[in-house]
Amino acid sequence: MEEDAAVSSSFTRHTCLKLDLPVEDPKAKDAVFVKATWFPSRFDLAISDGLDAWTCHASEAEVRLRAEQWDLPVAEYIALAEHYLGFQQPGSKYGFEDAGNGQRRLSWTFEKQGTTLEWRWKCQPSPNNKQTTAGILDFLMDANIRLSEEVVRKTQSNQKLKSEAEKCLLQSERFSNEKVEFESAVYTKFVAILNSKKAKLRELRDRIAKKGTAGKASKEDDSTDGTESFDEGSDDEIVKAEPAEETVGDLPGSSEAAASSGLRTRKRTRK
Repeated sequence: MEEDAAVSSSFTRHTCLKLDLPVEDPKAKDAVFVKATWFPSRFDLAISDGLDAWTCHASEAEVRLRAEQWDLPVAEYIALAEHYLGFQQPGSKYGFEDAGNGQRRLSWTFEKQGTTLEWRWKCQPSPNNKQTTAGILDFLMDANIRLSEEVVRKTQSNQKLKSEAEKCLLQSERFSNEKVEFESAVYTKFVAILNSKKAKLRELRDRIAKKGTAGKASKEDDSTDGTESFDEGSDDEIVKAEPAEETVGDLPGSSEAAASSGLRTRKRTRK
């Protein structure tokens, strides 16, 4: 039994809704507070308008019967009821009408598959209006305290995050300035190195140009000397060739003249 109670308490949820009800006079306002305690298979309601109070104890058997009528599992029926009684839904029409004998009927509508459906639960007058109303006020006060504490924690956390964000912003600005300074220094060094490399390249280019000019000049001198020696040699050949033209052997008919001259000499000798 104790284990069942512990499990049941672990699944128990509490909600409190200020329900604004429609009235005939548009300027008038009517509201009630609906405190609900949700169990896995049932729920309890405590309703107060500040003066009178009502209660509704939905038993497991009654909830199961209602769920079967709507073709819903019990858990889904409880979840759907909590959805509309935990927070006032703008698309739903709520009612808290007199049901006679001091009873009230709490109702709300919802849409399902294009059809408007309405759920109703009858509430009995509270046996102790002050106690029921005090219970609702205590719950609201406790919830307000918890909410205030949560707001304080969130505010402190927000301030801490804001302080850290400011530190990160300052650090980011410092890193940005250091980056700019570093890039400027690196660029200055790079320009100096680039200029020195350019100067060396110019010097090498000038050296190569000078060597190329000297090489061309030496080649031109060598070609000039070779031409003069060739011309001198050809002149010698011409000079040497001229006496050869005056020899007898080179003239046409010289062999015949030599032969006739020899015959004449022989004839004279015989005589």
